[in-house]
Amino acid sequence: MDKRDSSREQRYGENRRTRVLLSLAFVTSICTGLQTLVAVTVSHSDALRIGKRIWQNECNGTIAGLTSWNEGENFASLGIGHFIWYPKDQRGPFEESFPKLVSFISGRGAKLPKLLSGDAEQPCPWNSRAEFLGAQHTAEMNQLRQFLADTVDLQTEFLIARLQSALPKMLSEAAPSDRANLEQQFERMARTPQGCYALVDYVNFKGEGVLHTERYHGQGWGLLQVLAGMHRSVNSYSGG
Repeated sequence: MDKRDSSREQRYGENRRTRVLLSLAFVTSICTGLQTLVAVTVSHSDALRIGKRIWQNECNGTIAGLTSWNEGENFASLGIGHFIWYPKDQRGPFEESFPKLVSFISGRGAKLPKLLSGDAEQPCPWNSRAEFLGAQHTAEMNQLRQFLADTVDLQTEFLIARLQSALPKMLSEAAPSDRANLEQQFERMARTPQGCYALVDYVNFKGEGVLHTERYHGQGWGLLQVLAGMHRSVNSYSGG
């Protein structure tokens, strides 16, 4: 694996380390009016390990893999999570995530490359896979890759933040009778680094399971559907 994210520690100093200690607690309100506290706690070192494993899964751990456009698709896949970026006037069944990632990283104080320094909602500048592949060795593409290689930690933060926001969406979509089990299974998984990685990776790969456009023949394959099918109790789980 190309290791290009370590320089982030020097750039942002020790205050950055404190901020990146992801003691992520949030309160969700479900339709019954019940409020539940679910804490997702991930240390800085565990967060980096999660990010690097996702980078390995999605991009073979390479810098070149951080900028991709798969055959048969109408969008670029960028960063460790292959975040989707649609060209102008193009849309598809999958949620666009790259502009949200750029806004998140910018909000953390990281300098954006010129390509990304305009409107936060700007479309992908390459209109097709052929254009994208033809630009592989341009200065813009090299700067984009370097930016993505230098922000692995922030991309991981973004993925974990997405996991946080997934629970209220899933509870809202789930049948009322399924919500307690759904929340219990989420908490059971989220309380260990290994479980947190599995949740983050699955949400990134298959989504939350709440978008009907991402279903196949009416069947969802997102985290909602996976957790709904689990019935092991919290007390019966032994993390490790």
